[in-house]
Amino acid sequence: MEPFQNRVEAGRRLAASLSDYRNRADVIVLALPRGGVPVGLEVARALNAPLDLLLVRKLGVPGHEELAMGAITGRARVLNEDVIRSCGISEDDLERETQAERAELERRAARYRGEKPWPQLADRRVILVDDGIATGATMAAAAQAVRAERPAELVIAVPVAPPSALARFAQLADRIECPMRPASFWAIGAWYRDFSQLSDEQVLALMREADDLTGRSEGDG
Repeated sequence: MEPFQNRVEAGRRLAASLSDYRNRADVIVLALPRGGVPVGLEVARALNAPLDLLLVRKLGVPGHEELAMGAITGRARVLNEDVIRSCGISEDDLERETQAERAELERRAARYRGEKPWPQLADRRVILVDDGIATGATMAAAAQAVRAERPAELVIAVPVAPPSALARFAQLADRIECPMRPASFWAIGAWYRDFSQLSDEQVLALMREADDLTGRSEGDG
């Protein structure tokens, strides 16, 4: 399997598998910042759907932050009890990490959303997008937050993920779209030629582009 050139190409390939959602008034695309935003923009563009952000933060094991012991959104916290037990994580450690990541969530919410209200998700078809899934902790938190708002349909859409990670979403999502599912998987970035990290300014620029697309679409209608 050839890696994606970048997140834009990945988003376009992902959008091709979601064409049945194009021009549906009840569809909304939610991207996970930062890496999911350029992917989500291409999906939203192809489907003629609005794009918004769902902020989520991984809870890393102290001293081994790349290992997720859970994740949080502004509305949900998902814990990996196996990791917590095997690493001997205390309740104090867990709460300390949760509070630190909650502070970062609040910073990003102020930076990315400002006064923009949270969209209504009830009875809508929500397409939840990231640039890939590794362990699935952050996507699980995002999906549970969306599911709590009773959407008509929850679609998890990512360009790349191992089958083992996707399996955990079988009961949580109504549909899973993932064009690349390598059995041998070590990192999301390995499946992109360009996996550069995005800045806050780049995220804001992409969201302004999304808002412009939505405005033009509404004007055409």
